[in-house]
Amino acid sequence: MSPRLAAAHALATVMAGKASLGTSLPAQLAHVEERDQGLAQELAFGTARWFQRLDGLANALLEKPLKTADRDLHALLLVGLYQLLFTRIPAHAAIDETVNAAKALKKPWAKGMLNAVLRRAQREHAELLPALERDPTIRLSHPRWLQKRLKQAWPEHWEAICAANNAHPPMTLRVNQRRITRQSYLMKLMDAGFIAHATPFSAQGITLEHSCDVQRLPGFAAGEVSVQDEAAQLAAPLLDAAAGQRVLDACCAPGGKTCQVLEQVPSLQELVALDLEPRRLQRVRENLQRLGLTAVLKAADARDLAAWWDGQPFQRILLDAPCSATGVIRRHPDIKLTRQAEDIPPLALLQGELLDALWQTLDVDGILVYATCSVLPEENSEVIAAFLQRQPQAQELTLEGPYGLQQPHGRQLLPDQAGHDGFYLAKLLKVGASPGANSYTAQDKGTSAL
Repeated sequence: MSPRLAAAHALATVMAGKASLGTSLPAQLAHVEERDQGLAQELAFGTARWFQRLDGLANALLEKPLKTADRDLHALLLVGLYQLLFTRIPAHAAIDETVNAAKALKKPWAKGMLNAVLRRAQREHAELLPALERDPTIRLSHPRWLQKRLKQAWPEHWEAICAANNAHPPMTLRVNQRRITRQSYLMKLMDAGFIAHATPFSAQGITLEHSCDVQRLPGFAAGEVSVQDEAAQLAAPLLDAAAGQRVLDACCAPGGKTCQVLEQVPSLQELVALDLEPRRLQRVRENLQRLGLTAVLKAADARDLAAWWDGQPFQRILLDAPCSATGVIRRHPDIKLTRQAEDIPPLALLQGELLDALWQTLDVDGILVYATCSVLPEENSEVIAAFLQRQPQAQELTLEGPYGLQQPHGRQLLPDQAGHDGFYLAKLLKVGASPGANSYTAQDKGTSAL
């Protein structure tokens, strides 16, 4: 299969609302020659990244809109436009290869249309785009609902957020300080020909000048480093975990924070890594094995305490809650297509339910760190505000640091083009008597906590 066709098939599935690129693209890459798989991935992700701009141009060039049944053709057209506007692929090659890919769609009538539209785009895009880009949806290539939310929440930052979302994400590493210091690993990278620098906020972070296959990294197989964004690295240290404590990492997959906690405090009594889906725990298991670490892995809905909790309280809990992922759009640009405005209230409800359930498992004087990779206050500071109203035993601890923006509750990091992803953090202390954690025991497993 040609890389252009593979990218179009994967995108058409996303456009239909049936999958993300993370699930649709691998199935297509299996039919692409290995040497072309990188191109297919670039075309799929790049087209998703600039979807609104490409679609706006396509609509201006088409004599009439394509039918829903021709979604695959629509995706192929956008892949062709992406090549013309955003890659160094010679225009004649981009057009010819895209037109030829239509044969495999069994729509020979479309070859003439594709050829005509792409050649017009080659000649006229410089004149057409300025007028089209008066619409910020097209100029910034974000869906209208998300632009409105970002502008409302971050009136001084929303365009910078969109620009960061449209940039290629950096590759950031977390140094395993049980095995090597950050400075020593930076020297290793330099000796191996890598250009890299220490991150400003995480004491374990290193950002590479250029991304690479992890197997090329010196010491990766030996567990000296892991791939983890700098913002995500800031969550685990907030736990202030200590030897002998019992720690819960809820919604833990793929396990970066699980491993980071164990690297920092190897003498915990126990770390329980909990995730809803058993298949996602396989990635956690692989990361633990590579790093030589041990945790108790459990697959269950965190809200259903009867399904997984033994009644023994945790002194520390990290809840990296499911969210809209609007802080990591640059890593998953198809979020612009798959996420809708109506998704946000149910996510906020779920986040509140997770907090209420897990709070019952937290010991008195215990700490819970709440984190999301969202930049929407509805999922972050507003969730914490509502939780504090419901839970008189919850006391917020101020997060003081050089990173992020102080919010009514917690701190918000916005995506930085050259640095960290968008991320939210809040830290809560459990005070006073504990009717929840101390009264729920293993004998109570017959009923759910909710």
